[in-house]
Amino acid sequence: MEKYSLRHIIRQGLNGLFYIFRKELKATIKDQGVLIFFLLVPLAYPLIYAFIYTNEVVREVPTAVVDANNSSQSRKYIRMVDGSPDVHIQSYCADMEEARLLLKDQKVYGIIYIPESFSQDLAEGKQAHVSIYCDMSGMLYYKAILLANTETSLKMNKEIQVKRLGNTTERQDEISTTPIEYESVSLFNPQDGFASFLIPAVLILIIQQTLLLGVGLSAGTARENNRFRDLVPISRQYQGTLRIVLGKSLAYLMIYTVMSTYILCLVPKIFSLVQIAQPATLFWFTLPYLLACIFFAMTCSIFVHHRESCMLIFVFTSVPLLFISGISWPGAAIPKFWEIFSWLFPSTFGINGYVRINTMGATLHDVLPIIRGLWIQAVVYFITTCIVYRRQIMLSRKHALERLKTYRNKKRLQAG
Repeated sequence: MEKYSLRHIIRQGLNGLFYIFRKELKATIKDQGVLIFFLLVPLAYPLIYAFIYTNEVVREVPTAVVDANNSSQSRKYIRMVDGSPDVHIQSYCADMEEARLLLKDQKVYGIIYIPESFSQDLAEGKQAHVSIYCDMSGMLYYKAILLANTETSLKMNKEIQVKRLGNTTERQDEISTTPIEYESVSLFNPQDGFASFLIPAVLILIIQQTLLLGVGLSAGTARENNRFRDLVPISRQYQGTLRIVLGKSLAYLMIYTVMSTYILCLVPKIFSLVQIAQPATLFWFTLPYLLACIFFAMTCSIFVHHRESCMLIFVFTSVPLLFISGISWPGAAIPKFWEIFSWLFPSTFGINGYVRINTMGATLHDVLPIIRGLWIQAVVYFITTCIVYRRQIMLSRKHALERLKTYRNKKRLQAG
């Protein structure tokens, strides 16, 4: 009898779990809002971001020149800057006021000023100066203009130095101008591209944020459709906490297994981003990340009482979460309080882990602390989700009892 009862309980629990699983999938397909957050946004957003940054670097930045010297050497300097891939000399201005107006109207993003004493200083063996004024509202413009002028000045310095030394061989010139030979190698992002730097972090964040919005919208819909605004409906299949949590999370996991494969594997391949992750390593990293995000979203859904509430609560968090992850802003420069606070969100571990695995070729051993952090988050948020749904079950029962008591009292009054 005990064996039969235990088997009956297990079978009933599994039946309830798969009933909730099917119910959640059906609700996702029928609800256009949830379908948008679970399918359309994960499909479209990565493509939009990647298309915007597909050029990786800024080239041919429009720049104005004020050549007060107007000598052969100043013109040579300008030609060399214009010949670089980063800068395009768009305007030659008579004075700084004319150039300033162009910069103000954003017809150019930088000004190169060559003083009147430029060639005379070089002839007298003095240090000449070239001033650069950049539009700092766009850091990539500043970077392009600064690098082009720096490289040009270094080349001209080398030529002037060779002429003044009076060496007899080219080898002597090389040793004199470059006593220490150096080579610059950009690790993990050889083209110094903005897309290769930013897109991996955005892809991971899209998974968490769309889950937050989709699960929150689904929870808000359930509350609105329920007479007593409870998250859990009064039904025989919804009487167990574990079956509810596992059934719902299994539906979300099935959907996001497909979406994560598209976001993390296919999108980088389409846009030729750096992708050197081993499939097995990426799988064992993505699994705890998805579970942590799902249970985190289910826990946070307790705060959503209306369909629109999730938009107000969760959307604005995307930019702060990207900053405190330590990718767009150096992790070493983040205050300790915000660093610890960032550990509450799966995206912090997810972004750092995915960048190391996919862009830097890290192995499971290399990211083991991050994976442990994700598993800890998954377990903790699973427990909090169970607590949340258990409380909702108790509230549903309480409301059902109150409803039954009211009905009985009404019947007694009618009988009396």
